[in-house]
Amino acid sequence: MRAMPVHALLRRPLPVALLLMGIAQALFTWRLTIPHRLVFDEVHYVPAARTLLALAGHTNIEHPLFGKTLIALGILLFGDSPAGWRALSSLAGTATVGGVFWILWLTTRRLRPAIIGTLLALFNFTLLVQARIAMLDGFMAALVVLAVAAMLWAMRGPHATTRWTLGAVLLGLAAGTKWTAVPYVGYAAFGIALLKHHDPTRWPGLSVVRAWLILGLIGGTTYLATFAPAFFYSENPLTWATLLPFQRDIYHQQTQILAPHVYQSAWWSWPLMLRPIWYFYDVADGAQRGILLVGNPVVMWGGLLAVAACLWGAVRGRNVRLGAIAALWLGSYLIWAVIPKSLGFFYYYYLPSLWLPIVIAVALDHWRGASRDWDDTILACAAVLFLWFYPILSAAPLAHAGSFRRWTWLPDWN
Repeated sequence: MRAMPVHALLRRPLPVALLLMGIAQALFTWRLTIPHRLVFDEVHYVPAARTLLALAGHTNIEHPLFGKTLIALGILLFGDSPAGWRALSSLAGTATVGGVFWILWLTTRRLRPAIIGTLLALFNFTLLVQARIAMLDGFMAALVVLAVAAMLWAMRGPHATTRWTLGAVLLGLAAGTKWTAVPYVGYAAFGIALLKHHDPTRWPGLSVVRAWLILGLIGGTTYLATFAPAFFYSENPLTWATLLPFQRDIYHQQTQILAPHVYQSAWWSWPLMLRPIWYFYDVADGAQRGILLVGNPVVMWGGLLAVAACLWGAVRGRNVRLGAIAALWLGSYLIWAVIPKSLGFFYYYYLPSLWLPIVIAVALDHWRGASRDWDDTILACAAVLFLWFYPILSAAPLAHAGSFRRWTWLPDWN
C-alpha cells in the first residue's frame, strides 16, 4: 500500500488538527519551567494540590477538586517542581487548541476557517499565558471547549447519544474544576431544545428529554465523583452525608466579600482590556522577566466586531449558525453580570476570549465572497502582535526593570 503524500494528508481534518496541536504543545512547553518559582495564583493552587496529594484535609475550599487534582497528578508524574506544577496546564492548552479546531470544522466543514480560527486562538495571548501556569481556569476552559465540540459532533451522524454523553461528562468535570462552567449545562439544555425545534434531524435518535436527563444525571454524577479524593482525607474526610452540604460551604466561600485588590476590574471592562494583570514582573533566573495576561488586540477587539456582524446576520438573514456562534460568546461573557462575586478580574474573561477566534473565523467564512483575503490579513496582523508581545507573555529575559513600557499601550496596563 502506498503511503499518502503529505499534501494529501494536510487536506484532511485529523492530520491538520494533530499538526496544530503539536505546534501548540511545543510552544507551550518551551521554557515552561521559567520562572522557577510560584507565579500569581499558583501560590494558592500548588499548595492546595500538595495537600490533596497527601490526602491531608480540606484546603482552598472555594473551588471543587478536579483542577487541583490535575495539578497534583502533574506533581506526581513530574515532581514537585515548575515542570510538575505546569505540565498538565500545557496539555490543557493543547486540548483547547484541538477543541477550537473541531468546533470550527464541525460548524463550517471547511479546513480554511478551521485553521484560521485555531491559529487566531493560538495567537490570542491569553491561551499561551494560561497554558503555562498552574491555575484552574485553563483546565475548566479546555473541558468546556471539548464539551462543546463533543456536542456538535453528536449533532450529525450516528452515536448521537454516546457523543452527547461524552459532552455531559466533560461539562461535569469542568464544573468540578470551577463553578463558572455550570451555566454551560443550562446553555446545552436550551441549545438542543431550540435547535431540535428548528431542525428535528439534528442529534438523530436523541430526544430533548433524554439529552436533558443525560446532562442532569450523567453530568451531575460526574461532578460529584470529582470529590472522591476528599473521602480519603486523614482529617475531616467527606462522607455521603456531608457531600451535598459541602457544596453550600463552597458557595459561601465563592460569595464572600473580599478586600479590594490592585488588579480588580469590572466585568464590563474586560472586552476592552482596560485592566489586564501582571502575573509576574521581577528578577528571576538571572534576568528581569514579566508575564502579562492581556489579549491580542486584533482578536479581542476585532472579535467584538465579528460578534456584532454575526448577530446582524442572524437577525437579518435568520441564520441559525451565525446566531449560535455569537451566542457562545454572549452567554459566556454576560453571565458575569449576574454571578455574585464581590471582585472581578480580567482572567475571568479567559473562556469568553476563546470564543472570539471562532466567531471571527465563522464570520469571515460566511462573508468570504465579500471579505476576500481578509482572513490572511487578520491572521498576519495577529501573528505580528503575538511575536511583538511574546517576551512578556513567556517570561523571556528583558533588558531592564523599565522594559515593560514597550508593551503598555494603555495607562492601566502598567
